Amino acid sequence: MKSTFESFGLSEQIQRSIELLGYHQPTEVQSVLIESMIEGNDVVIQSQTGSGKTAAFAIPICDNIDFDQNIPQALIIAPTRELALQIKEDVFHIGRFKRVKVSVLFGKFPYEVQVKELKQKTHIVVGTPGRILDHIKRGTLDVSEIKYLIIDEADEMFKLGFLADMNQIIKKLPVKRQTVLLSATIPDQIQELISFAIRNPKFIKIDEESNVLDRITQYKLSVVEQAKLRVTREILMTEQPDSCMIFCNLKATVDDIFEYFSDMKFPIQRLHGGMEQNDRTQIIKGFKQGSFRFLVATDVAARGLDIDQVSLIINFDIPLEAEIYVHRIGRTGRFDQMGKAITFVTTNQGRFLRNIEDFTGVRMEMLQLPDKETLQNAHIDSARQIREKKIVKKVKGEQLNEGITALQIRAGKQSKIRPTDIVGAICSIEGLSAEDIGVINIGELFSEVEILNEKGDMVYQQLQELPIKGKLRKVIKMRK
Repeated sequence: MKSTFESFGLSEQIQRSIELLGYHQPTEVQSVLIESMIEGNDVVIQSQTGSGKTAAFAIPICDNIDFDQNIPQALIIAPTRELALQIKEDVFHIGRFKRVKVSVLFGKFPYEVQVKELKQKTHIVVGTPGRILDHIKRGTLDVSEIKYLIIDEADEMFKLGFLADMNQIIKKLPVKRQTVLLSATIPDQIQELISFAIRNPKFIKIDEESNVLDRITQYKLSVVEQAKLRVTREILMTEQPDSCMIFCNLKATVDDIFEYFSDMKFPIQRLHGGMEQNDRTQIIKGFKQGSFRFLVATDVAARGLDIDQVSLIINFDIPLEAEIYVHRIGRTGRFDQMGKAITFVTTNQGRFLRNIEDFTGVRMEMLQLPDKETLQNAHIDSARQIREKKIVKKVKGEQLNEGITALQIRAGKQSKIRPTDIVGAICSIEGLSAEDIGVINIGELFSEVEILNEKGDMVYQQLQELPIKGKLRKVIKMRK
């Protein structure tokens, strides 16, 4: 098993990306999966959350993408919209300097927008099964050149009833492809999917669950239902976590907690499946950036989301399945970070607690809350500190933006602008080459292009007087 990313013989562009993203040494799942994919094996990986699975398959895929090919070469299927968006972001970052184009497809989002994106050069498609299948049936997603199929969180696909859609998608794909299936568990139904989708797979079980749980101190607290909100407030005031996630079983409970703490002016937001997708996306982005400290959510946020520096998990409602518990608390204790998880247990919920403890092999400690006098003395200062303290989180990928300038060109499809027109104009500037040009997106009225290697200012200045497709175009900076 290789212990450095350099030992895989990756391209300079991919090596540069993973270094800037802070991948210093491969985790066990990254080491074995990257090597297996480079060797061309079909693979089934059984691994728990927090092990770096996305990078494990994204690195070899991005490294082998043929940039000149316009139709998708890799299809990554995820069970939820949030996870699909997370994977798309991670793949984009890893493939940034190879100019890998990644599209994401999921429901409750306009088809027309997705179709327009798919008509442009697209190397990798990430999405949920239902929307991917819809696009294939409509002829708007060309899967004839798919070389890589990744099935992520396969056990969750089964629980959400996606296996029939998965089977239909797989039937449409080229037989000659590399397939990787990742799952925390391998029940009989997933074994049937493996037999159908994968020929002679290499089975790999990563026993990292204990390592993840070792980084999380787990507590239980007996509490009556009516006291949960008060106890949650007391925990937040005494623990003073920089970042905390509160999990509930029902959307209505999420709304109640959000309104309770919003009235107290606590920096909190909510996340559940009844919200508009754009709102959910913005909330996840805000939580990652530290715009607010507390996020109350249903299990829509429990699987796969990579949110750094979450120090405390509160299970306001005990999960009814032990696997869900592991995924919830796996939002803390990520990689080399330590975390804490507190689970509320009400009357008649002892069997759920025992199932969780048997599944994890860990007996939770009983949490001791401070006495009333201590809480009263700390109440005013703690509440003020919660409201006023500002948290700044490191955002994954922000170091990649150093040296990159995004330019917007006021011309798009309606002006019959093509990526080659933009590349040709930029490469005519002395000292510029295609290696200095990043991802290009052509919209109806506007186009966007990333300029790499600290050359953005020079290109911006030159394009003020340099025609693109025979005309001067308005060019503005989007970010640096």
